[in-house]
Amino acid sequence: MTGSTAVLLDAARVTRAPRRHRAHWWVLPPLAVVLFAAVYPLARVFGESTRPGKWVEVLGSAQFRDALWRTVAIAATSTLGCLVLGTFLAVILAFVPFPGSGLVGRLIDTVLSLPSFLITLAFTFLYGTAGAVNAAISALSGDPAPLLNVLYTPAGVIAAEITFFTPFVVRPLLAAFAMVPRAQLDVAASLGAGPLRVLRSVVLPEAWPALMAGGSLVLLLTLNEFGIVLFTGAKGVTTLPVLIYTRGIVTFDLPGAAVIAAVQVVLSLGLYLAYRMIFARMTSGRDGDDAVVEPAK
Repeated sequence: MTGSTAVLLDAARVTRAPRRHRAHWWVLPPLAVVLFAAVYPLARVFGESTRPGKWVEVLGSAQFRDALWRTVAIAATSTLGCLVLGTFLAVILAFVPFPGSGLVGRLIDTVLSLPSFLITLAFTFLYGTAGAVNAAISALSGDPAPLLNVLYTPAGVIAAEITFFTPFVVRPLLAAFAMVPRAQLDVAASLGAGPLRVLRSVVLPEAWPALMAGGSLVLLLTLNEFGIVLFTGAKGVTTLPVLIYTRGIVTFDLPGAAVIAAVQVVLSLGLYLAYRMIFARMTSGRDGDDAVVEPAK
């Protein structure tokens, strides 16, 4: 009986070995897609940027420095605005029920499916020089000159980005708020804590990883945003993506555009790696705080 069992086990090992060997070949198709769709274009960009003297020329230009500073400033300001507005909206939708709150939540989700230039187009119809707001102001004041001209400035770009990217903060926060145990809120309220203190001491600490995730995503998206800046036609608002477009498409300076694109890639990857490290430390710290310590016997 023992001999027959050993024979069967050896036969099973022999039949499984070829299957495992063949299973490794399934890695090749997705690897080929990644290499062709992502690695090869990036390699071409970095290769094109290695023209002699191109890095010194581009990085030493005042136009690049101004574009880099404006890109970071607009992205940071837009992210801060999205965090503030998104947290406020998420708290209202999660803890202050009102008639139509479900519809508002669905409308916020709908914004996620829209292209960014549609928000800019709506802003043009509302706040442009010939928009509805300026038309109403002109009708009331009798002055035909447009009073509101903020759309074509950095402030207009930031307002459009906050409007478009705030749902990327609201949705993770709503999911995090839904995971907060109701018993914690009831206990905090029974101990005499007011709504603001409960929000600050109980709700927000639980939702902090989701807030960090949403904010990091918005920062990366606003850092690489091109459609909103281009479609507003904001004068003097030249960000790195717009500068890449100008160098590569308008002036046909492909090596210069490749240098700026390489800087953009390094900046985005650096922010993403920093976010992953911070998020990993936060989650590991929360796991340590939530660990149950057994009493000594």
